[in-house]
Amino acid sequence: MSQISTKLLEHFSNDFAQLLETEYDYNVVVNVENQHFNLHSLILYQRSSFFRKELSTVTKKNNIIEITLTNTSIESFKILIKYIYTGKITFEGVEPSTLFDLLVPSNNLGLEELVKCIQSYLIDNKASWLRLKFTQVYSTCFQENNFKGLQTFCTDILAKHPNLIFNSDDFTSIQENDLQIEESEIWDKVIQWGKEQTPNLPSDLEQWNDENFLALKTTLEKCIPLIRYFQMPGRDIAIKVKPYRQILGSNLWDDITLKIMTPDTSISSKRS
Repeated sequence: MSQISTKLLEHFSNDFAQLLETEYDYNVVVNVENQHFNLHSLILYQRSSFFRKELSTVTKKNNIIEITLTNTSIESFKILIKYIYTGKITFEGVEPSTLFDLLVPSNNLGLEELVKCIQSYLIDNKASWLRLKFTQVYSTCFQENNFKGLQTFCTDILAKHPNLIFNSDDFTSIQENDLQIEESEIWDKVIQWGKEQTPNLPSDLEQWNDENFLALKTTLEKCIPLIRYFQMPGRDIAIKVKPYRQILGSNLWDDITLKIMTPDTSISSKRS
């Protein structure tokens, strides 16, 4: 793009930024939490599929259309409405948490190009933050089909680097439906990672002694209590977990076997 074209587009963008600030001849009021935004239907209609749908169905009152947004913070909407009017948004110097918080409202407003842009920026520039907040990121990105970039990012981590999941600072808040993967698969990845992190383990499990199991148990001490053993099929317990029962401790293993034999029995272990 030529320098002249760039300058003209800059002026064009600034003109619409002024229109947003002056609210001249507005005909739409958007309510976000306890704040009102006076906006223009032509711009909203053209730039957002959400507003296009709303403007086609909402009835005018005194020549003003009123729309209420839910599940959107004032801070996020200020950023997004400026983007809608000007086509501009700044990523540099912005906290990754702020950008991540824009994903869902951007998607709700039908700003597909922005959703893709935010995902790409976070993956390329803020991967360490995404790993640190793995549970939050995973849970959010699998709620919508438009977060394919982050879905792939998280799935790759889950498959290749399970230690990053358990080291994330919010893993203990994970909910039952957050991880869309079988519990036995998580167990496989945890055991695989534990072996890789524990030196001098025989490759043949039949050759392991008590010290080997104790070493693996020490490596996985933060992970073992977080697996949902009671969500695993009995067959997987027998084939995958039983060979490593020594790392679980006698109480947990007793509860697991008791639950398999008598599913209605109350147990003391917390990860049910």
